Amino acid sequence: MRFRLRPVVFLLLCAAAPTSWAEDDGLKLQLGRALSGPASGNEDAPVFLSADKVEGQQDGTIIASGAVELRKNDQLVSADRLVYVPSTQEVTAEGSVLIDLGGSVINSPSLSLNLDTNIGQIPQPVFRFADTNGRGAATALDMSSRQNFSLRDASFTTCPIDQDDWMLKMQSLEIDRGTQLGVARNATLEFMGVPILYSPWMDFPLDGHRKTGFLAPVFGNTVQGGLELMLPFYWNISPGMDATIAPRIMTRRGIQLNSEFRYLEPNYRGEMHFDVLPDDRLTGNTRSRMSLNHVQDFGGGFMGAVNYNHVSDDAYFRDLSDAITTTSQTNLIREGVLSYDGGWWQAAAKVQSFQTLQDPLLPLVIPYDSLPQLSFLAERSIAGADVEVEAEYTDFHHPTLVNGRRMMLYPTVSYPWIAEPAFHLTSKVGVHGTYYALGSNNVSNLPDASRTLPIFSLDGGMTFERDANFGGMDFVQTLEPRVFYTYIPYRDQSNLPNFDSSLADFSFAQIFTENRYFGSDRIGDANQVTLAMTSRLIDPDTGAPKLSVAVGQRFSMQVPRVSLPGDPPPASNRSDILLGITGQVTRDWSVDSLLQYSPTEARGERFNIAASYQPEIGKVLNLGYRFTRDSIKQVDVSAQWPLSQRWHGVGRWNYSLQDGKILEAMAGLEYNQDCWTVRLVAQRFVTGTGRTSTGVFLQLELSDLISIGANPLSLLHQDVPGYAKMNSLPASELRNPR
Repeated sequence: MRFRLRPVVFLLLCAAAPTSWAEDDGLKLQLGRALSGPASGNEDAPVFLSADKVEGQQDGTIIASGAVELRKNDQLVSADRLVYVPSTQEVTAEGSVLIDLGGSVINSPSLSLNLDTNIGQIPQPVFRFADTNGRGAATALDMSSRQNFSLRDASFTTCPIDQDDWMLKMQSLEIDRGTQLGVARNATLEFMGVPILYSPWMDFPLDGHRKTGFLAPVFGNTVQGGLELMLPFYWNISPGMDATIAPRIMTRRGIQLNSEFRYLEPNYRGEMHFDVLPDDRLTGNTRSRMSLNHVQDFGGGFMGAVNYNHVSDDAYFRDLSDAITTTSQTNLIREGVLSYDGGWWQAAAKVQSFQTLQDPLLPLVIPYDSLPQLSFLAERSIAGADVEVEAEYTDFHHPTLVNGRRMMLYPTVSYPWIAEPAFHLTSKVGVHGTYYALGSNNVSNLPDASRTLPIFSLDGGMTFERDANFGGMDFVQTLEPRVFYTYIPYRDQSNLPNFDSSLADFSFAQIFTENRYFGSDRIGDANQVTLAMTSRLIDPDTGAPKLSVAVGQRFSMQVPRVSLPGDPPPASNRSDILLGITGQVTRDWSVDSLLQYSPTEARGERFNIAASYQPEIGKVLNLGYRFTRDSIKQVDVSAQWPLSQRWHGVGRWNYSLQDGKILEAMAGLEYNQDCWTVRLVAQRFVTGTGRTSTGVFLQLELSDLISIGANPLSLLHQDVPGYAKMNSLPASELRNPR
């Protein structure tokens, strides 16, 4: 079983043989030859011995007594009495023996060591580590060579002294620093005096490298699977290759075998997943998932990639996943890409298809497959102008909708005029040409067609700055007007198919683009100007923006006429007004908001706001509201808050006012002790089928050793923006709860 373990075996004392000596009170005796230990430093550095009294006998024996200290670099051995026999190279020390290796300390009643053979014993060692709170003890530390030693009846914990909440006990612990491997036998992990894990044998790397072995078990409970237990096994195949095999026992469904294979080489990398649940007890079917993500560098500018995903049935993720982001997956991508980078030009060939996971309550339209898609992009700067040529050929396939081939060519020339630092203007002109050759499933008898459209735009703006003071704080305030003009003549596109176009979301990014549609099947007619104004408060010392306020609206000379099938064209020559406020409102409050207001209807069409209150780490309150007329009305509240010095509460409540139901609810408690943390989190969310999924996460984390149970941290970071893992923060960042 793999642990993060820092036992006493990571440390060794440093001793030495003398080259000269003399007798005197407080004498410092320089020693020449040293025994190498794991502590860093100059191995050839001199070693110094000091004591209240140093005696030399006729046989050469050196006896030091009274506050004996032996030093090399930052290492220290102190004792009440030390005896060195040059003829046998034996060193013995007794009486309050202390070995200090740069702050990590071993205490023992005595020490015996041969400097030639490095064979020795430290009885009843008690050790503490400088870089962690780790400490432990053993009945004996036996050294058989410079590289090999062992401990008997060893124990280890990171808890404070006199607070042995958890303890790792080992009957024996053997260390081989030549192979950087440690082996423990009959290891028992106790928590509050109760054994919770046992392993008759385990090995672990001493240098932090990956090591084959069992990982910590994972416990959980979900409505779909019942009680769950997962015991992952990690296989370190090679330096650039590993695998994890994780049987998952679910009391309601059976045993699922999950596997992950990863590889990383100089010219390629990737990972594979294969999960299988034979004979699901609830469905009676064998259920499986397979995925492959591979990236290959062929050299000479050529790259390749494969992304393949497959599940056995539409409900696989809804039944077997405990994460809302996974259960909401609808289209699993399958694609292969071969690309070439020629510096100023790039070309790619791609095949792409999807597995669509249908929801019986909300059927989806299957997207088109691209079999294949060839693309080309070239960019050059010529006489100060930016010249770009974009070309694409795609063969679209669909089982029920019209099939066809689309060829697109779009050359553009743009020229920027910039007067630093206050003024910029960019003019751009291009010609968008498209040709369609239609094939099967053409039930509407659409003819082959072509479309050629000139596109012209001007993008200009200015930046004004002034010093400002708000709330006693100094800022640089900006005022940034921006004007964006687009002209695209009208072309009737009602007889053109729609393979991949959709209406772009109305936002500040979209109103400064030429086409109001994604994709190449629809090019919206435009004779319009966009006016916007942005003001920012900027920290004068760091240049970081603290608060931004922006407002913008688009005006058309005539009402646009192009639309997608089934969607009406715009009803007015004036777009909705966008108003956004983002940044730090005060030291503790931040906000991210967007209002879309219709001046024609004199009403708000969309309003999103997310406010966050975070006075200190570990205290965060997030308040959110989402409104889209006739479709979305949601309230979202999440928080992490201290309940006492040790207890923290976490939670999220996402409620749909439109549907009158909870979309997601999460509640949890976190208890932080000096050397361990326990987290209990329960989550309930609505899946795509209208059903609910419930899961319980319980995790016990023993500091610097192991985490046991289901890990809820990814869920907490996702559901509670600003969540802080309290037991991983340095003490300097923590404050007493208010």
